[in-house]
Amino acid sequence: MVVPVRNMVGEQVDEIELPPDIFEAPVNVSLMHQALVRQLANARLGTHKTKSRGEVNRTKAKWYRQKGTGRARHGSRNAPIFVGGGVAHGPRPRSYGKRMPRKMRRAALRSALSVKAAEGQIVVLDRLEMEAPRAKEMVAMLRGLGVNGSALILLPGPNEPVEKSARNLPGVKTLRASYLNVRDLLKYEKVLMPLGALQVIESILG
Repeated sequence: MVVPVRNMVGEQVDEIELPPDIFEAPVNVSLMHQALVRQLANARLGTHKTKSRGEVNRTKAKWYRQKGTGRARHGSRNAPIFVGGGVAHGPRPRSYGKRMPRKMRRAALRSALSVKAAEGQIVVLDRLEMEAPRAKEMVAMLRGLGVNGSALILLPGPNEPVEKSARNLPGVKTLRASYLNVRDLLKYEKVLMPLGALQVIESILG
């Protein structure tokens, strides 16, 4: 698949052939779904917790005597049926982490990139550099590239001016190419990548 290489103004300066083993791979929807579910599950903290009847701060004394009152038999006001008592079968701290083999994770990335490439949502830039953080320049660049919706900007490495320029723009996210993931690929409409970021992706998925 041959795509144009544009500069930051939006003009075509060259053409490049995307690696077919990455951007024309077989699309496996179920594998992408599995990778997305895994990523969302691993992002959960799992710190939710309720107190059981043995953990609430109340007296452990018997509420009232066993016999003679005509009422039900109760041993403690910590029971879950009372207001202020413990919670029965409540959530406890746990890990929601899921495991997925590396080959499957990378195959899911290839599928997501192939979907983006087939839909024409990948924009390749010859370079992406800014002297200082300027959100106005970032907005002008996105308009020149025809980005009307959300956009994911992939960077080959740390780039503080570009990252700060896009930080406050709604629907725009910068991400280092080595951290590429299925969730961000499916969340954002356009994928902008300079040639340096494309080389990083090829080194990982090639």
